[in-house]
Formats: sequence, structure tokens, C-alpha cells
Amino acid sequence: MPAPPTSPPPPPQMQTPVAYPDMGNLGFNMGSIRASNLTLAALAPVPQPRAVPVVQSPYAFQVPRKRINNPSDIEHFQQSEGGKTFLGFVAALSDSVKGKKLSDYCRQSPMVVSIGKILSEMSSWVDQLPPKQQPARYGNPTFREWQTWLEERGPSLIAQILPDSMKLGVMELFPYFADSFGNATRIDYGTGHEANFAAWLTCLARLGLVNEDDYQALVTHVFVQYLDLMRKLQTTYWLEPAGSHGVWGLDDYHFLPFIFGSAQLVDHRYMKPKSIHNPDILENFSHEFMYLGCVEFVKRVKKGALAEHSPMLDDISAVPSWSKVNSGMLKMYKAEVLEKVPIMQHFLFGSLIKW
Repeated sequence: MPAPPTSPPPPPQMQTPVAYPDMGNLGFNMGSIRASNLTLAALAPVPQPRAVPVVQSPYAFQVPRKRINNPSDIEHFQQSEGGKTFLGFVAALSDSVKGKKLSDYCRQSPMVVSIGKILSEMSSWVDQLPPKQQPARYGNPTFREWQTWLEERGPSLIAQILPDSMKLGVMELFPYFADSFGNATRIDYGTGHEANFAAWLTCLARLGLVNEDDYQALVTHVFVQYLDLMRKLQTTYWLEPAGSHGVWGLDDYHFLPFIFGSAQLVDHRYMKPKSIHNPDILENFSHEFMYLGCVEFVKRVKKGALAEHSPMLDDISAVPSWSKVNSGMLKMYKAEVLEKVPIMQHFLFGSLIKW
């Protein structure tokens, strides 16, 4: 059987992106992307950083479960303390890396270091489970073996980072963690899984295991390592994109690195949004700024001009400032991820992120 190709095909071209909100109202002056109807979410204020309230002992850990099934559930989530805390946590992470390169020094607490070791171990599993030879382009079944290892070994990994008083928390924390790396049945991954990883970090913050002093390291070390692992999984086992907008999305799999990456570049003296079209800048700075790294990765795995396979990224490059890009990304994350039933129906709720 032939080996899988070295890069996935470009996504199918969509003729009429009628379901997408008017990006001009998200802070982006889009030329080629227009929708037939505006959404109230697009006109909402920019999400702001919000402190995560720490849960006090005695804890009431529970197995988290799905709650979102329809638009009214989405509205309930948006108005709840859990929903506001989660979005505020994402905004706070973004705020923590404004003007910061990935290589800039930041404090790494023992918890941050421990999480990094867990992600490194999981990355080594990929090396031990090479993909099977198959004619299909996407969905290598060896990914299910990797997921089996996660289910078997993951709970003990989570238990290792919890103090004795919180050991029962594995029942609540592990389901978030397990759902952060894609779906074994569908062999896919998308922004819903990415959201569960951010929810897992939120749970750690709720327990006081990480705090605002850790936020920069959570982005520049933990999330970057998570992103590297996910790209390794995506390109080794060719995971199907879950919930992708195709050609009208930022990326087939991710959203958060565009938020964090645009924050890194706020007020940069030389690089502007249009700098993504400069090959030298991408080559020399993609390892320092997540946004540039995302663009470089997209251009590497998709063939053709950026304007053809990723018109949204191309249009965003015309925005005059990274500050405007970052605020638009936060608005768009709320509108296009957190307010979409097909994505959020997999989100979990327990005692730490309450329904």
C-alpha cells in the first residue's frame, strides 16, 4: 500500500459563506469575506480578562458531563459564572503575553514544569506508535492506539501533579484532559478539543494550582508545547478537522494560538499584520511569535497562495494594528467557537466549571 502523503490537500472551496458573521464588526475590515446577516455577538464588546475564583476545601469533585444541546443552552452558558470565568481566563492568558516573545524569560512554577513533562511523555508515545500504512489520506487508525494509552496512563499522570488533598480531583480533571487531544472514534480534532484543554487549565486555576503569576508560562511554555504535540498528532495520524470552516476559517484545527500570537505582537515596533507576507519574517520569527508560526504552518501544509486557501488570514493582514487583530480575535472566538452548538456540545461541566 502507498504511504500517506506528506501534506494534506487544500480544503474545498466554499462558494457562499452565508453562515459566517460580518468580520468588519469583529474589528476586521474584510474585503472578500461578507455574510448575509450580522450577529449580535459580532457587535459585542471585546472580552476582558477576569480573575479566576479559587475553590476552597472541602472539595466536591464530580465526573464532568456535557450539558449543551441547543442555542438556549449556549445562552445559559454565556450568562453563567462558569462561562464568564472561562472566557475571562482566555482573555487574561492573552493579556499576559502582550509584547512578549516565546523566548522571553518568565517564571516557571513546579506545576508548569510538571505539566510540560506530561506533554513531553505523551509526545514520546507518538514516536513509539508509528502510523500504519494505508491508502486513505486522513484518519490513521494508529491514533486510536495512542488514545488508548492516554486513557490507560493519563489518570496516573494527572494524579502525580495533584496534592494529596486533591487526589479525588482526577475524576473531574482527567475527562477535560482526555478530551483535549481529539476523538478516537472519529479520528478527528478541532477547536472544541482545544477549548477543553483551556478548560483543564481553568480547572487548575480554580484549584489554586496555577495563578496569575503563571499565566505567561502557561501560554509560552505549556500551550506552545500542547500546540506542538497536536501538530505532531495531526501530521502523523492525519486527524480529520472537526468543526472546521474550511477555506473560511483561520485554521483547520486551532483558534487560541491566533489570539495569543496576535497579543504577542501588539505594539511591535517593526512587524505589522501585513508582515505575514514576508517570507524572511516568517522564517526568522515564526519560532518567537505564535501567530507567525501559525501562518508558517498553514503555508507549509497547504498548497497555493495564501489568499486562495486561507482568505481570512490574507484579509486580516490588511488590518492596521495587532491590537485590532487581537481584539477581533477575542470577539471571533466567542462568536465562532463558544457560541456554536456543534462545537460546544462536547464541552464539560462539573464542580469547577459549573453549569
